Amino acid sequence: MRYLLPLGVFVVVAAALGIGLTMDPRVLPSALKGKEIPDFSLQAVQGRELGLSSANLRQGTVSVVNIFASWCGPCRVEHPYITELRNLGIVVYGINYKDHPDHAEEWLNIHGDPYVRTGADLNGRVSIDWGVYGLPETYVVDGGGHVIEKHIGPLMPDDIRSKILPAIQRAMK
Repeated sequence: MRYLLPLGVFVVVAAALGIGLTMDPRVLPSALKGKEIPDFSLQAVQGRELGLSSANLRQGTVSVVNIFASWCGPCRVEHPYITELRNLGIVVYGINYKDHPDHAEEWLNIHGDPYVRTGADLNGRVSIDWGVYGLPETYVVDGGGHVIEKHIGPLMPDDIRSKILPAIQRAMK
């Protein structure tokens, strides 16, 4: 009888670990997926003329929103692929997360600016409202301002082919 309690605890812990091992650790649920984007308004990143607001994302055009920062190494890795999305004719908006204004401007000047509009989220509040876990994060937003897809981490060509482009196609229907 005295062995039943430790055995029961062991079985419960083993079951929880077993379930956890079957899950993909790269997949984090998005509170916004399928829901409307939060209301926000950000001034333009230093050196840019156009800021970003929720109204820009509700104008009937499917778009991609990329949250990035100059201090983010993985953002540098994905930047050519974000640029490629823009080259494909996809509307790409940027939210610059907790970046020094001079650094954000310099980074975009050096690496290229693929964004139609780029908002400066200086205190990170807007990114928190979007449910950002870490940088970079990329969202596909339908023309009515609803999140269709969320990608955490740097976008790579396979992610674009298997996740982002299909989400854009779904949003256009």
